[in-house]
Amino acid sequence: MDWVDAVQRLRASRTPAVLVTVAMVRGHAPRNGGAKMVVWHDGLFGTVGGGNLEATATRRAREMLADATAEPELLTLALSDKAVTDYGVQCCGGEVTMLLEPVPVVPAVAIFGIGHVGLELARILSRQPIELTLVDSRAEMLAPERIGVPGTSGPFADAVATLTMRPSPVPEAALADLPAGAQVLVMTHDHVEDLAIIEAALGTPGLGSIGLIGSRSKWARFTKELRAAGLGEDALARVSTPIGIDGIRSKEPAAIAVSVAARVLQLVEEASAAEGVAKPGSAKPESAKPESPWPAASGSPAPA
Repeated sequence: MDWVDAVQRLRASRTPAVLVTVAMVRGHAPRNGGAKMVVWHDGLFGTVGGGNLEATATRRAREMLADATAEPELLTLALSDKAVTDYGVQCCGGEVTMLLEPVPVVPAVAIFGIGHVGLELARILSRQPIELTLVDSRAEMLAPERIGVPGTSGPFADAVATLTMRPSPVPEAALADLPAGAQVLVMTHDHVEDLAIIEAALGTPGLGSIGLIGSRSKWARFTKELRAAGLGEDALARVSTPIGIDGIRSKEPAAIAVSVAARVLQLVEEASAAEGVAKPGSAKPESAKPESPWPAASGSPAPA
C-alpha cells in the first residue's frame, strides 16, 4: 500500500486526514523532497523523516483536523542542535519545509423526488464537490431524455459532484446505501411515499440531517402517523420541515431550490467542522436530545 491507497481508504471510510509532503529541503535531511505521510486522528501512514520533524508535523496535522482547517499550510523546521524542539534533537544540519494539505471527507447529499423542485435543487448542488444521490420511484424522472448525461449534456453537463441515479419503485431502499452523514432531503410527488421514506430514514443509523418539503399541516399529519408507528419525540425532532433559509417566500421551484441549497451547504460546512472536532470513540451523552439542524419556525414554502 502506498500513500494514494491510504488516502483512498480513508476517503472510503469517510475519515478526514492531512497529507504531509516534504516540499523543499536545504542541506541534509532524513528524507528527500516528495516524501509523504498521511495523518488522521488516531493513525498515520508513511514517514517524512521521523524524530522531531515528523512528530511536529503530526501534531500540527492533528491540530488542523481538530480545527477543521480547510486551507493547506507550510511548516518549516530547522534540523540543528541549536533549534528549539519539543520531540528531541535532529542535527542533520538542514532545513525542511513541509506542505500540509487537508483531505476532507466528501460530503454526501441525497434527494428523494426529482420533480420540479428536486431537479432545480440537484442542478445547484451538482456544482459542488459532493456525492449527490438522486432517487425517484418514477424511472422516467431520471431518464437520459430528461436529465441528459452528467458531465456531457443536459442540466448536469457541467456537474462537479459525483452523481448517482437511483430509480427505484421502493425509494426508501436507497437509504441503506448512503454514506455515513448523508444529508437527506425528501420531496417526492406522493405524500405516502414521503412518509415511508421519512419513517425509514429515522430507522437508518448514521444519517445526517433529514429535511422534508411541505407545510406544517402536512407534518402534523405525518407526526400522527409516525407516533402511531412507535416513533418517539426524540426521533421526530430529527426531521425538519419546512426546509430552507429564512426570508425567501417565493413558491417558484427555482427559488425554493436556492433556499434549500443554501441551508444544505451550511449543514455540510457544520458537519465538516464537527468531524474535525469529534475525537475517535467520542459519543453524545445519552441524555442529549437530537436537535433539528433546520430553521424551526420558518423556511421556504412548498406545496403541501
